[in-house]
Amino acid sequence: MIPLIDLAAQYRSIKSDIDQAVLRVLASTQYTLGDEVTAFEGEFAAYCGAQHAIAVNSGTSALHLALLAAGVGPGTEVITVSMTFVATVAAILYTGATPVLIDVDPRTGTLDPGLIEAAITPRTRAILPVHLHGQTAEMDAICEIARAHGLLVIEDAAQAQGAAYHGARAGSLGDIACFSFYPSKNLGACGEAGAIVTSDSALADTVRMLRDWGQAGRYNHVLQGYNYRMEGIQGAVLRVKLPHLDRWNDARRQHAAAYDARLGAAGLDIPQEAPGRHHVYYVYAVRVAERDAVREHLLKAGISTGVHYPVPVHRQPAYADAVRVVGALPVTERFAAQTLSLPLYPELSGDQRERVCEALLEVCVGQPA
Repeated sequence: MIPLIDLAAQYRSIKSDIDQAVLRVLASTQYTLGDEVTAFEGEFAAYCGAQHAIAVNSGTSALHLALLAAGVGPGTEVITVSMTFVATVAAILYTGATPVLIDVDPRTGTLDPGLIEAAITPRTRAILPVHLHGQTAEMDAICEIARAHGLLVIEDAAQAQGAAYHGARAGSLGDIACFSFYPSKNLGACGEAGAIVTSDSALADTVRMLRDWGQAGRYNHVLQGYNYRMEGIQGAVLRVKLPHLDRWNDARRQHAAAYDARLGAAGLDIPQEAPGRHHVYYVYAVRVAERDAVREHLLKAGISTGVHYPVPVHRQPAYADAVRVVGALPVTERFAAQTLSLPLYPELSGDQRERVCEALLEVCVGQPA
């Protein structure tokens, strides 16, 4: 079986370094925050081209704290998309604010800047673009609109470690950015972890307090905060992996280019890398009709696939009545109905990739395997 992602292969490639890092934390007994987390924060901020990184226990926590630090709360609204994992919208609801959902660009699946103005109200506090599948949103246009209306821009960069927009990395494109290091991500921890990245020192100071019970010093609780601290082991693991990230992303791009050449030539609807973007292909998602039948065919051929995401947030039972939708979101609906994620990870072999292409072309265009 060709897996959608092979975490065991990645671990084998750096096993000695990972094992030593974990043992180092165990010996230090710095299990929560500590030197390894602090060092990772500095390294990751520098990698993103920002001044500050604040490590937390998940990408969802990163979103929650970034929103709070940005002044999002009851009576305010945040403009974002429905073509995302539910955590994006859930984090807005955690603050007591209202998520306002607009449609996405038909090429990239990221927030369509042309739809922002119609969604702005006097209650709008922030715009939260999602960098989907490893590609950034159209950040120049988004930031220009935000500045014109006095809004903050919060990047949901959970899927975009190492992605870039006109040479600037995700994490440095808005006012504040949120990353997930869920194990399957391009930069993944050995468990749950996340980070907030910003060059705004005031936002960074607020987030640091919020993640650790609102403390400005031991037992000096100046904010009503949370226990969102990163574990020491995750910081150590991420420090081992970060120097490999660009090489791993280059391998992903090479696999994506090979998929593009083989599948695009046959007329399949393949992912589009927009001009000025550096796509890092957290997901390689084609769009196909009769997706369930295609998935079944590939499964019988020994190929695992995924769907990101089959039901958009505005149609999820838990969230449908909690959001405000602007327009009918037809592009979002098409992405949800048609996208199919193919196996893609740095260790994928050329032979495995070719088997995926053969099986997909056989079912989609009738080419012989």
